[in-house]
Amino acid sequence: MSDDAAVRLPLEGIRVVDLTRVLAGPFCTMLLGDMGADVIKVEDPDHGDDTRAWAPFVGGQSTYYLGVNRNKKSVAIDLKSADGGAFLDALIRSADVLVENFRPGTLDRLGFGPERARTLNPRLIYCSISGYGTSGPRRDLPGYDMVIQGESGLMDITGFPETGPTKVGIAISDCLSALYAVQGILLALIDRGRTGDGQVVDIALLDAAVSVLGLPAGIAAATGRGPGRLGNAHPSLAPYEPFPAADGSVIVAVANPRLWSRFCRAVGAEGFEHDPRFATNDDRLKNRAALTSAIGDLFHDQRVDVLIGKLTAAGVPCGRVRSIEDVLSDPQLTAREMLIDVRAGDASVKVPGNPVKLSSVPRIRGTAPPALGEHTEEIRRQVLGKSREES
Repeated sequence: MSDDAAVRLPLEGIRVVDLTRVLAGPFCTMLLGDMGADVIKVEDPDHGDDTRAWAPFVGGQSTYYLGVNRNKKSVAIDLKSADGGAFLDALIRSADVLVENFRPGTLDRLGFGPERARTLNPRLIYCSISGYGTSGPRRDLPGYDMVIQGESGLMDITGFPETGPTKVGIAISDCLSALYAVQGILLALIDRGRTGDGQVVDIALLDAAVSVLGLPAGIAAATGRGPGRLGNAHPSLAPYEPFPAADGSVIVAVANPRLWSRFCRAVGAEGFEHDPRFATNDDRLKNRAALTSAIGDLFHDQRVDVLIGKLTAAGVPCGRVRSIEDVLSDPQLTAREMLIDVRAGDASVKVPGNPVKLSSVPRIRGTAPPALGEHTEEIRRQVLGKSREES
């Protein structure tokens, strides 16, 4: 975190009206705020963002909410009221970007869909994040990450054969959608700099999840069937997975013949290198069960630190399966400012930082997530020139 006012952030001067809640939208707008955008989070005055009520809490605030809402201002307005509508109209006129993740059609019914918003402000970049996008036969359906993980095929390749489909441990389609939304917004800002016109950015959770299926989709195209659920194994490489050791698990990533040779020598298994069952990657894939068993026998009574030391010294990519608690105390991540403290009342909580590192930005800014409606009157005076009492 930096208080250095001399540092100019790349999105300073860009105002973002944030009509989002929960994860995909708030994550997107937080990343824009990290880089200097003036993000105004518009919330329902009765309860605000849904995640404000989601446990657990630190300092009376939801850790979920705290994790994706730094660097924003909050205004609480009722979009169904005349006063709230006039307030949002003024915000839209003053904005460069509007981001929303309502169910398709909701904002159109309230009078704030993309057509009217861009009539109010032709330079506006209007970003919609939804489950299935604004076109196609399922465009009107609600989008929830768990559903999208199943519909996209992600769950078909996640989990073990004997356990059935498993979701990814985070809301991955929401997170991917947020990243694509940032990309789309930045592309639209570049285009606006050339043309002077805004445009609509249409992001679908389903599209985002399917976009990362290159390897399994390629396997299906080539063989007529997808790779299925392989647990922690890789469909095209072996060994490329975690193996249990005496006090934890060691991940080994052998991606070419040179690394296979180094691996065998590092762990004292030179015989593996000359075993015809394991000679090539194709051989190892065909005999994966025997290879996994052999490496398991070799590792089971050795400590993780010892194995990591041997493999690292030999130049073999490896790591341990760490707990979230371990990750939150990792000096590498601290050095990269990927673990930052956010204030919550009299307490603080560690949240993930921003992975984009720019040489012109020594540190991202880090204002605490706002209380519900904390900036309503400040922003009202900016865009309407008067407080509610003066209206």
